[in-house]
Amino acid sequence: MRISSFVTIHSLTFFLLISTAGFAQQSAFQWQPVAPGVWKAVVGSSDGITPLGVAEVKPRLDGLQKLGDRPFPAVLSESVHEKTDGKTYLRFPLQHDEQLFGLGLNFKSVQQRGSIKTLHVDHYNGKDNGRTHAPVPLYVSNLGYGVLVNSARYITVYAGSGVLAEGKNTPPEMNRNTQKNWNPQPYSDAVEMVIPAAGTEVYVFAGRNAMEVMQRYNLYCGGGTLPPKWGLGFTHRTPTLFTDEQILKEVADFETKGYPLSFVGLEPGWQSHSYPNSFVWDSTRFPNPARFLAQLAAKNIRSNLWINPYVSSHSPIFRDVLPYTGSHTVWVGRVPDFNTASARSLYKDLFSKQHLTIGVSGYKVDEVDGFDHWLWPDVAKFPSGIGAEQMRQIYGLQFQKMTDGWFRELNQRTYGLVRGSNAGSPAMPYVIYNDYYDHRDFITALCTSSFAGVLWTPEARKSQTGEEWLRRMQTVCFSPMAMLNAWFDGTKPWTFPEVAEEVKAVMLLRMQLLPYLYTTFAQYHWEGKPPIRAMNLVDGFSFDEKATAGQLNSSENPYAMAVKKDIKDQFMVGDYLLVAPLFTGEKSRKVVLPLGKWYDFYTGKPVGEGEVIEITPGLSKIPLFVKEGGIIPMIPPVLHTPTETDKLPLTVRFYGKTEASWMLYDDDGKTFDYERGKFTWAKLEVKKNKKGERVGSWIAPKDPGFHYTTVSWQFMTP
Repeated sequence: MRISSFVTIHSLTFFLLISTAGFAQQSAFQWQPVAPGVWKAVVGSSDGITPLGVAEVKPRLDGLQKLGDRPFPAVLSESVHEKTDGKTYLRFPLQHDEQLFGLGLNFKSVQQRGSIKTLHVDHYNGKDNGRTHAPVPLYVSNLGYGVLVNSARYITVYAGSGVLAEGKNTPPEMNRNTQKNWNPQPYSDAVEMVIPAAGTEVYVFAGRNAMEVMQRYNLYCGGGTLPPKWGLGFTHRTPTLFTDEQILKEVADFETKGYPLSFVGLEPGWQSHSYPNSFVWDSTRFPNPARFLAQLAAKNIRSNLWINPYVSSHSPIFRDVLPYTGSHTVWVGRVPDFNTASARSLYKDLFSKQHLTIGVSGYKVDEVDGFDHWLWPDVAKFPSGIGAEQMRQIYGLQFQKMTDGWFRELNQRTYGLVRGSNAGSPAMPYVIYNDYYDHRDFITALCTSSFAGVLWTPEARKSQTGEEWLRRMQTVCFSPMAMLNAWFDGTKPWTFPEVAEEVKAVMLLRMQLLPYLYTTFAQYHWEGKPPIRAMNLVDGFSFDEKATAGQLNSSENPYAMAVKKDIKDQFMVGDYLLVAPLFTGEKSRKVVLPLGKWYDFYTGKPVGEGEVIEITPGLSKIPLFVKEGGIIPMIPPVLHTPTETDKLPLTVRFYGKTEASWMLYDDDGKTFDYERGKFTWAKLEVKKNKKGERVGSWIAPKDPGFHYTTVSWQFMTP
């Protein structure tokens, strides 16, 4: 169904004028449906370039239609906007017990109600104040709706913090001197925003719950990225000034010692000049880059090149690109304006010749985030006429879109790293990283990424002890990109001998789980489900007094207390796996289990049902739990990601005692042929026979491109 016909058939407009004495006139939004469960309003005049425009989003209408239509969220029917002092003000009502999530990639908290942020692309600096790598201006309510402001401005958000003097739910005045329940933060009944522009676009996404809202957002943006299979293996970033021979030796060491590796990352020294960059190979360290890349490919290893976009005078395109660069430099390099076709063309020609045509598989895009004193100032000017503020907000997003397009032309999937992103990025084949290195905050970011439509990796690099190294590696193995980053210190998986075998075991477990992980990313692409999910996106993550009756102490219910708190140290991978990492020095921890029965991944033993449990797992394994009916397909341990011709047996673990089914996805893992119908879904199913015994079955697709042969079932729960 075309969007235009959908709008014609299902036209819907809300309009209301509200006047408040002494204030500018406020107007209600005029919402128009643009897809099933998605509405759009244009406030004021167009602000030109927008994140969704840069991303060139193409909604997946098939996925949105499968979700079904939803009514416009009633709670937003009294939303208003006004134009004051050349700015646009937005106000969206809140219910009393409503929870809010989103507002970009955050590192300290998942729940955002009561926060104040100025959303600004920047390197994260220890505070959730809106300055972050992906300040996506989307907030999601647990009541089943989301609001996106499609603006490339520095947006200030008061997420339930301001109190309107004559609002409908104005809190009572209190006396601190006499009232013990005096509240230093009076109740606020609205989300309010300031956009420093004369207009903006606003989108609303409706759903039955927060998960469905995120599905609609991701699908509206084109569906989540589906990485090449090699992208879900392990990557090792080598020291900055390594030569081709040193990198090949590192690759050989991984093989000899039995540690998995799928692609290597080359840091700035691969270039003849860096910071700023020449973008061409250094002839002393890489005398024959095509031969070097072929040697890697022969070992089933791909390559990823570090870059930032800022061009050095030593680059062959320097003189030609000068007319299309900004007024200020970064690292004394000229800043290309990719809103100009000439700059895009010069970069494409150089990168294609130097990188893509000889076998480079992707990029690590650095320095497109901040800090302020490293990037261009807001007074900078660019040839396209786009302001420096807007350029800051879309620069990383624009580079992702441009490079993805280069690989698409070759029918070759890529999977890389980036430091800056924004709204519209779910379909981009990039994972966010940074130089901040706090393990706990890394886990929080994994959770919040699922409310921002971005991917994040808690990379592992220098550690002080073997315990810290193992704990970090355990986390890496359950993230969108499993990255070891040795660019500075040279740390290897086996650097700490006392935990080397445990590190190897969890790395191999990651490889065994590739069928499960790849299917989880297929769900991201086709259904919009985030691959890594905060607990607030999980079905059954709520307190139901009736459902837990008799299971918990009635006078003090720790589960009810837990689900109301900010759960930021555990997360889901896909439909079934709950990951509860431990941190250095911890011997035990509490885990909040959603409603339903849950089982230990390693033993299959029951661990709880809609409650808070305390575990003491030891050091060797990261705590993993599987929900009732969990189907986990696995392959044998492998050191390299399977190729498009490999055929492997499957072992399918089943947890619980109920009947269940799950669809296993597969394609060539390499090209975009899946967009042309070349993919398969195989149904894995467990049913009970007449004796009440669980029996597993599947029907292998006849497609010769299907990569799995036989299936053996392991019923983990007695």
